Amino acid sequence: MKGRVLIVAGSDSGGGAGIQADIKTVTALGGFAMTAVTALTAQNTLGVHGVIGIEPGFIRQQIEVVIGDLGVDAIKTGMLHSTPVIEAVASAIRDLAPETPLVVDPVMVAKGGAPLLEEEAVATLRDALLPLATVVTPNLPEAGVLLGRDVSGRDRMEEAANALRGLGPAAVLLKGGHLPGSEIVDFLAAGGAPPVRWTAAKIDTRHTHGTGCTLASAVAAGLAQGLALEPAVSRARNYVRGAIQAAPGYGAGHGPLNHAHGLGTA
Repeated sequence: MKGRVLIVAGSDSGGGAGIQADIKTVTALGGFAMTAVTALTAQNTLGVHGVIGIEPGFIRQQIEVVIGDLGVDAIKTGMLHSTPVIEAVASAIRDLAPETPLVVDPVMVAKGGAPLLEEEAVATLRDALLPLATVVTPNLPEAGVLLGRDVSGRDRMEEAANALRGLGPAAVLLKGGHLPGSEIVDFLAAGGAPPVRWTAAKIDTRHTHGTGCTLASAVAAGLAQGLALEPAVSRARNYVRGAIQAAPGYGAGHGPLNHAHGLGTA
């Protein structure tokens, strides 16, 4: 087991997204997952039915005790629902792990449409956390919120990714799953390297709950294991596609992935 990944995110009681998906992903890829829980959700494939936020000081305490004892090779953030939570997490990272690779998944809305980030906290996420990130992994709607303008459309992806890099992260992985048509396009912009574009056929399925969490955690696992960013993203994309294709079919709504695909247990 190689690569210690600290996951700072909310819990999904349905097991498809959040820290549950993150732990499964990191474990399936051979890493060691640790957590600092930011919120509890009552959630299933039909949506988010309730949220209880964790006190920011306790979130920081979780980060402190994990890093202080177990150490960390990469950090991944997910649901950070309020300004005080974002500020506490950003401060802890600056103080305790400023050189550790950081993957920021700017979680804003659940797959079923429930908001997971307070509107007034967007500016804090943009200003306090993004400049610390090794890579930020927004989908197109999230990128639009961060930039304050519409970025939908394949022809706008490179410009949007570069604009997001202007907010401070070392790299941006802009996910194009919301694009119309039969093809997915993902775009990676990183300083000092030519941009990379991946294309793949869309998988016709409703079982896509937790894909964003899973992809970001898979990238974090790769970075924790010493992979460079581009191969970490390539491996993560392949892992997520396999997990979608092997989805168990649970639930009446947006179903979960099969994070254990390829382990000989599913």
